[in-house]
Amino acid sequence: MKHWDQFLAPYKQAIDELKVKLRGMRVQFDLDSDHSPIEFVTGRVKPIASILDKANQKGIPLDKLEEEIQDIAGLRIMCQFVEDIHLVVRLLRNRNDFEILEERDYISHKKTSGYRSYHVVIQYPVQTIHGEKKILAEIQIRTLAMNFWATIEHSLNYKYKGMFPSDIQMRLQRAAEAAFRLDEEMSLIRGEIKEAQAFFTRKKELKQQEKS
Repeated sequence: MKHWDQFLAPYKQAIDELKVKLRGMRVQFDLDSDHSPIEFVTGRVKPIASILDKANQKGIPLDKLEEEIQDIAGLRIMCQFVEDIHLVVRLLRNRNDFEILEERDYISHKKTSGYRSYHVVIQYPVQTIHGEKKILAEIQIRTLAMNFWATIEHSLNYKYKGMFPSDIQMRLQRAAEAAFRLDEEMSLIRGEIKEAQAFFTRKKELKQQEKS
């Protein structure tokens, strides 16, 4: 494809705008002195080589990339607790600045690899000098433990090109279950954790006030 910069420009714009909007949700919780379900937000535009590799694997012609590849623009929302993920999903459903096209719950229905996350595919309107352009973007919502596992699995996937040795695959599945058990344990003491974090935040704010 010619003019990759021109093709990817609206995706980069969408990532920049959505990061500001999603991070703004966290700021609003902080201003209300309430526990934020969002720990942090990251985003990226898929590299050209990865786009071409995915198109080749799925038999997608280059003139159908916009319609067929949902994650050229990708965002991740990190949460502390599994319960926070469900709250974030509800918040996304209530927004009117994009349309949700699809939801995939890999938390209740994990992948065979052990992968867990919640995926939301949206159609986001980007305002350009040529008018409005609606693009697809994927938002992945996961806990910090889920993200740690997924990051390691992604790196190993590149090394083995998806063909994991049986012992590595078994260990990854066991690690995925261990990560999920950690999330379950954290949920059980969620109230204690939130109280401790609120106490720490108040103490920090008092120290800052004393200095000023």
